[in-house]
Parts: sequence; C-alpha cells; structure tokens
Amino acid sequence: MTQTFMPGPGQQRAYRTALAAFATGVTVVTCRSDEGPLGFTASSFTSVSLDPPLVLWCPAVTSPRHDAFAAAEHFSIHVLGVHQRALSDRFAMDARDFTGVDWSEGPAGVPLLADCPSRLDCRLFATYPGGDHTIVLGQVERVVHTPGAPLVFALGSYGRFDEEI
Repeated sequence: MTQTFMPGPGQQRAYRTALAAFATGVTVVTCRSDEGPLGFTASSFTSVSLDPPLVLWCPAVTSPRHDAFAAAEHFSIHVLGVHQRALSDRFAMDARDFTGVDWSEGPAGVPLLADCPSRLDCRLFATYPGGDHTIVLGQVERVVHTPGAPLVFALGSYGRFDEEI
C-alpha cells in the first residue's frame, strides 16, 4: 500500500521505513579517545569530493559516543564485508568492546580493523550541525582496499550485493 505523508511528529516510523528502502553499505568508524579505542557502526556515510578527497558520516547527537567522534582529529572508516556482520552488531551496541576483534593501532592511535574490503584513514576537515545528527567531514589521507563483497543494509536487514540482475 502506497503512503503519502508529511514528515514530522507522529510520522517518524513511516519516515524511517521510507528511508530504509535505500540500500546502503555498512561501516564501522573508529577513533582514539581519552578512554581508549572506540568504534561506531554507521550507515550514514558517503563520498563528498574527489579533490580534495572528502567523505562524511553522521553520528547521532544523543549517542554517548557522539562527542568523542565529533571531536576526533583522526578517524578511520571501515567498509565492512559480508563476513563482518558481527562487527556491525558489536559496534552498534558497545563502542568500547574490542575484545576478540582483530585490530591494530594505526597512526595517531586510531584503531584499524582487519580484513575489511576498504578502509579510509581520515583527518577531521569540518563538522556541521545536521538536526539530530552532526555531519562529520573527513579528508581521506590513506586508503586500503582489498576486493571483496560488501555488507549491505536495507529494509531493516543485512544482505549482500548481487552483481547479476
């Protein structure tokens, strides 16, 4: 059944459902905080510019991890592969639990997750208010890419990209 509505009070669920029709990759953003390594599962990620190389992601202002990520001078965005759903689930729930996660410390102390199809190591370029989120713009300083199938999220479920239509 087709719905037509104006986004606003009382329509948050319908609005989220409409947005969920847009399939997106799944990322985990990592940074170093005063309390140690942090991770944040984020689907709000996109490329912004090739010259300079800029990307953005958007943490929720209400997240207890928000302030550390919005202020991090360096962070890494890990594009997860189909085999990494557990990492997505883990960092959606607990930013500090790196127990059993294969990672190493990179430049500037940023945690680097192993075995991701792509990783973008970034320096903070700018932040902007974006309603109930903060738009974090990063300048990509280094890319690590290994061919592999990305983890995809749409309609409230995980999946994979199918090259054949």
